[in-house]
Amino acid sequence: MLAGTKPVVVVGSINIDLVANTEKIPIEGETVLGKSFRIHPGGKGANQAVAVARLGYPVRMVGRLGDDSFGAQLKANLKSAGVDVAGVAVSPGTSGIAMIVVAEKGENSIVITPGANALLTPQDLDANIEIIRSASIVLTQLEIPIETVRHLAEICSREEVPLILDPAPAKELPLDLLKNIEWFTPNETEAAFFIGRSNGVANTLDPVPMAQRLLRNGMRGVVLKLGSRGAYLASATGQTAFLDPFPAGAIDTTAAGDAFNGAFAVGLMLKMGPVEAARFATAAAAISVTRAGAQPSMPGMEEVEQMMARSK
Repeated sequence: MLAGTKPVVVVGSINIDLVANTEKIPIEGETVLGKSFRIHPGGKGANQAVAVARLGYPVRMVGRLGDDSFGAQLKANLKSAGVDVAGVAVSPGTSGIAMIVVAEKGENSIVITPGANALLTPQDLDANIEIIRSASIVLTQLEIPIETVRHLAEICSREEVPLILDPAPAKELPLDLLKNIEWFTPNETEAAFFIGRSNGVANTLDPVPMAQRLLRNGMRGVVLKLGSRGAYLASATGQTAFLDPFPAGAIDTTAAGDAFNGAFAVGLMLKMGPVEAARFATAAAAISVTRAGAQPSMPGMEEVEQMMARSK
């Protein structure tokens, strides 16, 4: 059905996730007893690539892995999920590692050790320029070096390929980068950071002025991922919409934002309008939180369509 379709291209991180489940997330200096431990493939870039693949859309990945046993495992997993890994290189040393603590109500705390992800350079993008040129849309995040993200934005602007930036983990970004972004997709905490309100109460802030302040930085559109409150979309052309949350019993919120981003890109490429694509993405994220793990939680197209149909 999608033969000949230009792929989504994801440029970003590939990690192994070491996940401990416990009653609560420990505070500073506290030791808590874990209830279970699992190892999953992860990394925001790889998660988003798998999210696209699970929805049946062609996807290619540009990234770096270590030459350790995790690297071989992660590359094989991407291939088995249907991700084209021709743009994934191998560096001496370790692959990226995420240590994740998941509490009983699904909230999580994550520590990322970049490993090979920190070695993805602008030169890697130039070496894979034909993959980027082949894209219908490009997805990226901030678990790779900022100079690489900046160069990617310049390439996408030059080649007229729309770029979605998931600004996680939040960090200061140059204005010239933001002006080359088609869609900027922070969660509440990240959005608060970018408007200078990182005060621990992000979920009490009004998303409408937050989005408008972000749009002043020059990107063409903003989608705020509001967790249990759904999502809010605003574009530079004046389009705005609140997307109500879909009912879901959350057991693990890890990678819900990645499910959203992958589905949002697919929705746009399936010729949905931005609001419809954001609703589609909200449904995908709602399904993902009902399952443990990052990539294992990504839903298929039929599941998302059924979720949307039930909530009409």
